[in-house]
Amino acid sequence: MELRHLEYFVAVAEERHFTRAAQRLMVSQSGLSASVRALERELGARLFVRSTRRVELTGAGRALLVEASRALASVRAGKEAVAAVQGLLRGTLSVGTEQCVTGVHVPGLLARFRAEHPEVEVRLRQAGSASLVEDVAAGRLDLAFVAVSGTVPEDVRLVPLASEPMVLLCHPGHPLAGAAEADWAELGDEVFVDFHEDWGARGLTDRAFAAARTERRVALEVNDVHSLIELVGHGLGIAVVPRPIARKEQAAALCTVPLAGAGDHLWEVSAALPDDQRTGPAARQLLTYLPATAPRTAPDPCPAPVSARTPAPTPPPAPLTTAVPASP
Repeated sequence: MELRHLEYFVAVAEERHFTRAAQRLMVSQSGLSASVRALERELGARLFVRSTRRVELTGAGRALLVEASRALASVRAGKEAVAAVQGLLRGTLSVGTEQCVTGVHVPGLLARFRAEHPEVEVRLRQAGSASLVEDVAAGRLDLAFVAVSGTVPEDVRLVPLASEPMVLLCHPGHPLAGAAEADWAELGDEVFVDFHEDWGARGLTDRAFAAARTERRVALEVNDVHSLIELVGHGLGIAVVPRPIARKEQAAALCTVPLAGAGDHLWEVSAALPDDQRTGPAARQLLTYLPATAPRTAPDPCPAPVSARTPAPTPPPAPLTTAVPASP
């Protein structure tokens, strides 16, 4: 089994398309296809189900993808380790992050790293924490800034960066606006705006409601912090968010309500890395740029563009009434 065969296989698996994978690798499509067929013959199993539009992994292909990604990551880490011994830092640094994490300013961090290590190619992927941790475990990312509320794979370690309580965010016209505190168990009848299920904040909120034995209805699901704020600002639902999100400039016109037992459900931001043996020198160097402890009051981790303006919150929709004709 040649290393090139694994590289080609992983590219096709990630692109789900032979032509796009060939373009990404800058090789001919015929050569790429021949390499994949050779790998299938060697393993005695089909790795892809091919169609005219795209390809899908078989069960054998999914199993191989995990190990192939790890093998390629180990090879890359070995090359980078040799370069580090020679006083050089080069190769690729693949970083993942969930949107608007606190305790680290990702753009500034990467800008400093690239300025000081121009021979290292920096790549960034933004996604939910659950999928980012999977990518770290599989070797597709060197490290990721995540907010994980559950367990992580055994070969992934977390370096804590900061923690914040969860708060309730609502429209100023909502009955809960101005309340001293809100109880999880009393929110079951509300309509919620929330993030997708692989976001760390969503997982933490789901667990908190489960602990309170309260079912809730998430009617509006988003994959963007500013969309969540805007939907709440239009009175379409309430949201449970980490406190830094409620402090954003775009949420200034909304109401923030503390939640009962907030200390029991902290949003914890960490750097997720592979185990020590698989952490590359570039990732180790990036870690040295992180502060030992996060500041008590951090700047907005995810500011909106300068051109964006915060609209006044839309009044909540008035209840529908039925007109009664006047008596003659």
